[in-house]
Amino acid sequence: MNGTNFTLFLLAALVIAAIPGPGIFYVAARTLSGGKSAGIASTFGTALGGLVHVIAGGLGVSAVILASAELFTALKFAGALYLVWLGLKTFREARDLLPQQAIAVGSQRAFREGVLVEALNPKTAAFFLAFIPQFLDPASSYPALQFITLGLISVALNTLADVVVVMMAATARSGLTRKPDLLLRLQQGSGLFIASLGISLALARRPAS
Repeated sequence: MNGTNFTLFLLAALVIAAIPGPGIFYVAARTLSGGKSAGIASTFGTALGGLVHVIAGGLGVSAVILASAELFTALKFAGALYLVWLGLKTFREARDLLPQQAIAVGSQRAFREGVLVEALNPKTAAFFLAFIPQFLDPASSYPALQFITLGLISVALNTLADVVVVMMAATARSGLTRKPDLLLRLQQGSGLFIASLGISLALARRPAS
C-alpha cells in the first residue's frame, strides 16, 4: 500500500471506531448487566468474532455469503435469534443474581457470547467488504494480505473504543451497587436492549450487489 492510502484508511477507521454503533451498545449493555469483567471479556470476544469476518473476507468467503440471498438470510437469522435469546436470558437471570454474582457469572461466558454475537452478524462482513477494498492497492501483490492487515487494524481500533465504553459503563454501574432495585432494573433493561439488537439485525436487508 502507498502512504496516502494508508493514512486515509487510518483516519476513516478512527472516525468509524468512535461513532457509536451496535457493537459499542452491545458491550455497554453487557457491562451494565454483568460488570466490568463481563464487559472486557465481551469486548475481546467481539474482537475475535470480528477477526473471523476479516479472515473470511480476505479469503473471499464473505463475498460468497453476501452474494447468496439464502446464505445471508440464514446467517442473519441465526445471529438475530442468538441475540434475542441472550437478551431474554440476561433479563430473566437479573433477579436471581446479586451484583457480585452477576460479575462472576458474566465474565465466565461473556467472551464466548461475544464471539458468537459478532461472528454471526453478516452486517459486519458487509462492512468490511464495503470499507476495506477502497484502500487496497490493486497494483500490489497479495491483495488478500492487504485486506487482512487493514482488517486487523480496524478491529484493533474498534476494540480500543469498546474498552473505553466499558470503563465508562462500569463507572456508572459502580454507583448503583448501593441501590439494588435500580441495579436490577438496569440489568433487566440491558437484557431487553440486547434482544432489541437482535430484532434490528433480523430486519437488516442484504446489501445490494
